[in-house]
Amino acid sequence: MPRTRTIDTTPPRSRARYMHNDFTRRAALERLDWLANLMDSAVVIPGTRITVGLDALIGLAPGIGDTVTTLISLWMVKEAHELGAPRHLIARMIGNVALDGLVGAVPLLGDAFDVMFRANKRNMKLLREHFEREGRL
Repeated sequence: MPRTRTIDTTPPRSRARYMHNDFTRRAALERLDWLANLMDSAVVIPGTRITVGLDALIGLAPGIGDTVTTLISLWMVKEAHELGAPRHLIARMIGNVALDGLVGAVPLLGDAFDVMFRANKRNMKLLREHFEREGRL
């Protein structure tokens, strides 16, 4: 009787992206943490203890600024999904990004909200807590 052979047709590069060991997961989380800090708290306002990130600064550009920052935040959520975050966590992360994007679109109020809400850092905290609870960090 002939043996049936299964062939994986997924390109090796794509396959590696979804197979995460502890080392690659930690490296991906560090990269996402770095981006979250850049987006939410990269610069200290002189004379204060308030930090702002590229999210608030790019958001000052009318129209396109908030669209760009929302797309960057959604890319981070996509990365979390690829790391194996569960659907309920992805839904909370998308909710944070949606709230940040919607309120952020309001002139001036939205910029102040970006400084206070810090959706990317919230999402990274959720993601890290999930992996720590699961023992996969």
